[in-house]
Amino acid sequence: MNPKALNIVMLSYHNQNGGAGIACGRLAIALKNLGHHVTYLVQEKSGNNSAISINTSWVKKGIAWLRFVLERLYFLPHEKDKSIRFLFNPGVFGQNLSQHPSIKSADIIHLHWMNFGFMGISDIQALLKLGKPVIWTLHDMWAFTGGCHHSGDCNRFQINCGQCKFVKQPEHWDISHQLWAKKAVEFDSANLKIITCSQWLKEKAAASSVLFAREIRHIPNAIDTQIFKPENKVQARIHLNLDPQKTYILFVAMRVNAPAKGFDYLTKALTIWSQKNPSLVDETELIIVGNLTDDEIIHSLPLKVNSLGHISDPLKMIHIYSAADLFITPSLEENLPNTIMEAMACGTPSIGFNTGGIPEMIAHKQNGYVAQTRDSDDLAAGIHWILTNKEIAGKEGRKFVETHYSEEIIAQKHVEYYLKSMQDVSPN
Repeated sequence: MNPKALNIVMLSYHNQNGGAGIACGRLAIALKNLGHHVTYLVQEKSGNNSAISINTSWVKKGIAWLRFVLERLYFLPHEKDKSIRFLFNPGVFGQNLSQHPSIKSADIIHLHWMNFGFMGISDIQALLKLGKPVIWTLHDMWAFTGGCHHSGDCNRFQINCGQCKFVKQPEHWDISHQLWAKKAVEFDSANLKIITCSQWLKEKAAASSVLFAREIRHIPNAIDTQIFKPENKVQARIHLNLDPQKTYILFVAMRVNAPAKGFDYLTKALTIWSQKNPSLVDETELIIVGNLTDDEIIHSLPLKVNSLGHISDPLKMIHIYSAADLFITPSLEENLPNTIMEAMACGTPSIGFNTGGIPEMIAHKQNGYVAQTRDSDDLAAGIHWILTNKEIAGKEGRKFVETHYSEEIIAQKHVEYYLKSMQDVSPN
């Protein structure tokens, strides 16, 4: 029995569009299953889950769209080029939700992804002034940088930002420095508690000049292992109109062509693997899930491609994961990808680069393969290793998810942190 049901409000920009919203929704369900009261507020909602959109009228939806546009226009004069347009968010325009009924009645305020005009830096400060614990699960680096979500090889967030590689004219006092300074002041509250999904991101946050003094806890995302579980591979392929006798490699990304998703490295790796295994090419196919803005890349691949487009239905994704022999994610910047967790839960071993939180999920040559970053030859070697050891690696992956990411385990870790944070809270 739960001795005290907590009243928890969760906030994220979208409930399904992106890994943060999905992770937030899964945690909300897991906490409800433990007997707690959870309200999940979003700016944009799709599907019919329990998330509540705060835009209840066309007027509010129009204002939300205007905030999104203003965020982009604010950064536009500083923007280096179009390729980084959504890699940097100012966090200047948002809405103050501190007086929202669900927030006023909450014991715990839990933030996730707050950008695209959902809540700005000052709006988050308004929550901190309520005298309640504000838990913020970081899904990228934005909370402690001058505006970028992933800094790559730049470590200026450890000092004071500025000289930003995303800015047209980088200098010490550029927009990244100004936004860093705003966060350093407005996030300076004992009521702000930080959770990171990966140990890698925890180390980054702890080294930052904005969050170094904040308490930081590492708690992974949760997954329902009763829903995401292995299906019969032949039946899954028949359901998807795939040849049950073929071998399938799976790639998933919201935007397939996004440079950070590393599709070019996948292309090179498949070419290398195909040249070394010419007899296997005709019986091996690639499945792509996600939005393609350039169909020409399909023609550059050595394997037949099954492009399934964007898929938000988790049940269909379970069919796809189960149909695949391996899941490959050549991403260059990642925190703790839901896709790896989902694939492993479905008994499909994964390959990824040694970057971000990926090596925390994949045990090299046990439940998958960790390739050296930006090394297509090693990625190709990983494809060969997985296809040779897929059965044992798949079982090990499933076992790892059950013991590390199951909903009950992760929800309980959050509750323990909530209770500790309530004891530590400082009235403002």
